[in-house]
Amino acid sequence: MLVHKILKEKSSEGVVTIAPGSSVGDAAKTLSARRFGALVVSSDGKDVLGILSERDIVRAIGGSGPGCLADPVETLMTSKIISATRDETIESVLAKMTQGRFRHMPVMDGNEMVGLISIGDVVKAQLAELAMEKEALEGMIKGF
Repeated sequence: MLVHKILKEKSSEGVVTIAPGSSVGDAAKTLSARRFGALVVSSDGKDVLGILSERDIVRAIGGSGPGCLADPVETLMTSKIISATRDETIESVLAKMTQGRFRHMPVMDGNEMVGLISIGDVVKAQLAELAMEKEALEGMIKGF
């Protein structure tokens, strides 16, 4: 299965982003309200400057205390971004996520972000693919 099929299944409302100068506290509120695990840091909603995850915030609070909630997100975000393309396989995406130990990946078309997928999206797609293969094999065995 390819990434563009995962994007097709997701909501069409677009990727929720946060400006690099926004506070970490505002990011935490957005993550909590939207029940997201990460936000893309972007100045225009299309470029990807970084990603700020729940883990990043928890590590900062654990390391320097709650005062970091007033800091701008650009001070905590992960700026070395690994991305996917629409034509990439879910196996490739899963391998990148596992090797890099991250759970969210922007999908890019050139320099423009066209979506964001999570490890949950990838696992869900993989399970659906396995279920279809199982049904096909059962049909072959039973003679359907």
